[in-house]
Amino acid sequence: MEPVVHVLAPVSVAAFLFVLARFAFSKWLRLAKHAGSVDVRLPPGPTTMPVLGNVHQLPSDYQEKTFAEWTKQYGDVVYAKIFRRPVLVLGSLRAAQDLLERKSGNFSDRPRLILLSELMGWDNVVTHMRVGDRFRKHRRWMHDNFQTRPALHGYRPIQQRETYTLLSGLLESPGDFLSHINRWSTGMIMEITYGHRIESLEDQYVKLAHDATEATVLAGSPGSMLVDFFPVLKNLPTWMPGAGFKREAFRIRGLVRAMMDTPYEMVRSAMAAGTARPSFTASLLEETYGRNGPSAQEAEDIKGAAGVIYGAGTETTVTVASNFMLAMVLHPEVFKRAQQEVDSIIGQSRLPDFDDRPSMPYLDCVLSEVLRWRCPVPLGIPHNTVEADGYRGYHIPGDTMVIPNMWKMTQDPKYYPDPQRFRPERWLEMDAATADACNPRKIVFGFGRRLCPGREFAEASIWLAAASILALFDVSKATDQWGNELTPAGEYVSGFVSQPKPFVCSIRPRAENARDLIAQARSALAV
Repeated sequence: MEPVVHVLAPVSVAAFLFVLARFAFSKWLRLAKHAGSVDVRLPPGPTTMPVLGNVHQLPSDYQEKTFAEWTKQYGDVVYAKIFRRPVLVLGSLRAAQDLLERKSGNFSDRPRLILLSELMGWDNVVTHMRVGDRFRKHRRWMHDNFQTRPALHGYRPIQQRETYTLLSGLLESPGDFLSHINRWSTGMIMEITYGHRIESLEDQYVKLAHDATEATVLAGSPGSMLVDFFPVLKNLPTWMPGAGFKREAFRIRGLVRAMMDTPYEMVRSAMAAGTARPSFTASLLEETYGRNGPSAQEAEDIKGAAGVIYGAGTETTVTVASNFMLAMVLHPEVFKRAQQEVDSIIGQSRLPDFDDRPSMPYLDCVLSEVLRWRCPVPLGIPHNTVEADGYRGYHIPGDTMVIPNMWKMTQDPKYYPDPQRFRPERWLEMDAATADACNPRKIVFGFGRRLCPGREFAEASIWLAAASILALFDVSKATDQWGNELTPAGEYVSGFVSQPKPFVCSIRPRAENARDLIAQARSALAV
């Protein structure tokens, strides 16, 4: 849902020339004002060009790899410019922790996201908010609903039921495993957020959310995002040549409103009728009923808080689960060892449960390696400095965009020898202190005040699905009509979320009683 910085394609010639003229004049004024001042010592980085900065050096895809090359050449704190905007690229876990966590008060803001927030209408979601009272309110809501033990335990029946639906889907149509994974993740999020149980991905509320998030990603193209670096473009009349990005943004704004408003009203109606199931939205609405219901601002906040749970939670969970399946197909020896561990704990007479997790350390190593091997969100959403700061003797200007290259951090050979290789055993070979210090969970879920609040829920969901698949199925490479194995390329799609490219595999039940085991688990679930 949230694109990162990309190479910027041109808009209309007239509009761009106008911007350049304005930029040149403002630059002249700044130089005149600060003539004779002493240069500050900025972190090292690539040479900039007038006007463009370093835009010309950034590819449109897989920018994390270009940033990694900069880290190799200039160090783990790289200073660059996107047009006139200062950018700091962090290429090590240590630098990210020093700045984004230990100095989180100054490094937890967001850049001004004109396209997404001001034009498309994503201004009420916590992932895009600037730091302030509204941000802190949303953060408190997320903490109360996703980081307390009672809340997490309360979600377990939903996680279990949707996992059993996933297993049934894999049993009935294993070739559609990616669709079943999507259905599993979406089902959990929709019920937790709105109390709504879906029957399929064709559900009207799922389609509304999918349409809005997909359109947002597709419209966040390089040319459109130019407005984030030249805010004057926001004022272009929609009829003007080159303002197509603005017309498209307003179209998407309607989709975003439908995504926010429709399920919210569904919950309100169900509460009025006394038929609402417990949910995140219902609990926030209930808090307002003691004072005659939510104000207009409170309603917007509740809609945004609910909307971001779907947008931020579904796609990343699907990506990690898909990466797990890919790793198991490519590394059958890992699959067999993890499967043997599951069998040693639960046998073959039942499915795994959350209480089994402490007894399966190797599976936890596998999932740690999945997070490290294929970082689900390579660059995240940029942070922003509130005011000027310093680090290692360097000056960091105020209003600097800060990009943590999480992909580079999870591929650091200093901590992970032979990082391209999928090796869960690396976590068993480390002492406890080292394994904790470089745990990929400290990277892939973000940093400081922007740390993902749903990380424990997501991890528990993925663990239960992975353990259940290991218990019930054999997963291996698919074969063609001549019996030749089809080895997935293991490539991934460039973007905000790094999804694996579609691949095929073989998923077969291990025993004839697979269907009975699912039915038995469902019957024991009193929801």
